[in-house]
Amino acid sequence: MTRAERLSALLGTPVRAVTDLGASHAWTLHRAELVTGRMVFVKTSAEPTTVFVSEAAGLAWLGKAGTATIESVRDGTGAPVPQVLAADDRMLVLPWLDETRPTPAAAERFGRELALLHGDRPEWFGAPWTGWIASLPLPNTQAEGPWSRWYAEQRLEPYLPGAAAHLGADGIRLVECVIGRIDDLAGPAEPPSRIHGDLWSGNILWTRERAMLIDPAAHGGHRETDLAMLALFGAPHLDRIRATYHETRPLADGWQARTPLHQLHPLLVHVALFGAGYRAQTLAAATAALAA
Repeated sequence: MTRAERLSALLGTPVRAVTDLGASHAWTLHRAELVTGRMVFVKTSAEPTTVFVSEAAGLAWLGKAGTATIESVRDGTGAPVPQVLAADDRMLVLPWLDETRPTPAAAERFGRELALLHGDRPEWFGAPWTGWIASLPLPNTQAEGPWSRWYAEQRLEPYLPGAAAHLGADGIRLVECVIGRIDDLAGPAEPPSRIHGDLWSGNILWTRERAMLIDPAAHGGHRETDLAMLALFGAPHLDRIRATYHETRPLADGWQARTPLHQLHPLLVHVALFGAGYRAQTLAAATAALAA
């Protein structure tokens, strides 16, 4: 079965053309035109995987925040996530979104919408599906909390073995020290928030009307995590995003000092995926977390 045939069977609509857009991790990316004239984005895998079903579940779950519905997302008033058109173990299909340069106005809107998304409170930390971050499994065991223990057990400890060879014994001890003091470092207790979970700038798609969230590692987590991830590798108009976020739903005092703690998980993931090039940044984050 060709890619076009598989896509047609999944959507129940004939496909006119499929254009390859390159690769991301183990997946290949495509733009497809349906016979209706509609354009869609397609992510495919050569081998069966649970990644796409997990991503689809995360997008749908984020889209349910507050009073968001499929109709409200379509008309730009719901949660800032695309509608999942189809997903299986080889393919994920989303609407095609035309990208544009991010503007201050779009960033301000995004800050407000992110705060509103975080205001939706799931019952548990974690999520009821198998998680992934990039090409690595992401533990999502659900628990009532506190967040500090959940973060240590589900986001830090699982990635130490994969990072150990690059961090070295001293680096491992430093991260273990953070884990040992996690309850003191985590700040005021908060209930779970509906968060994206991997909110670096590459997972924000800027359209003419608004910013849209893609490629989530969605779960019930701490809302400071998404803000910390935005800052980790830089996001356009980050000052505008933060300003309208805080106007809408302020973070607890001391959030800036806790940013390195929330950045420690994605940095450990980068060490596990890409090696020692992220060692210094990871150990700097651990040191800063301990000093907060």
